[in-house]
Amino acid sequence: MARILISEDEPRLVAFLEKGLRASGFTTSVATDGIAAAAIAGSEKFDLLILDLGLPGKDGLTVLRELRAAGDLTPVIILSARDDAEDRVAGLEAGADDYLGKPFSLEELVARIRVRLRGTSPQADEAHRIEVGQIVMDARTRWVSDDGEPVELSAREFELLRTFLERPNQALSREQLLAHVWGYDYDPGSNVVDVYVGYLRRKLGAHRLETVRSVGYRFRP
Repeated sequence: MARILISEDEPRLVAFLEKGLRASGFTTSVATDGIAAAAIAGSEKFDLLILDLGLPGKDGLTVLRELRAAGDLTPVIILSARDDAEDRVAGLEAGADDYLGKPFSLEELVARIRVRLRGTSPQADEAHRIEVGQIVMDARTRWVSDDGEPVELSAREFELLRTFLERPNQALSREQLLAHVWGYDYDPGSNVVDVYVGYLRRKLGAHRLETVRSVGYRFRP
């Protein structure tokens, strides 16, 4: 079971990350400031580090540079509200393996974590392929086909469909879908899930996405 250090100071986001990552099969530890993050990462063994840039005490880039200077090659994913090109370049040049801007979807973060933990083995390519009934999805190339015919999906439609394909025949609540696809800070009162389920129904057939009364939706292969 991979061990992940979450370096983040926003309590609500920390709680969201811990809950989501543990549900995805990871174990987690938390550092809420840069000084603690550097100390914990330098003294304990982790499989991956999630690092916010705007940490109090010591900023994330400084933490990252110190770890790399000490020879620590633990994969690092920067998770930051600073999402312009300059910040991304600075993070990657400092030694980050990936960079994800806020707001983000839990589903995408977990996918990126698994890519970093798998490396580039042949098994990794196979792990990106999902087949459920006549639908085939390649999560790496973001290609989808239905009975051999390509299906054009937007980024959100793709993430929503992937959430359903990974849990076929399982009733998923709107809250679960919001958390997985739109992220922790999306308005829970929004009807965005219903709107996007409608988009998928038009592209894949209404029979594939079943409404589960008082719960949400279920994907039927």
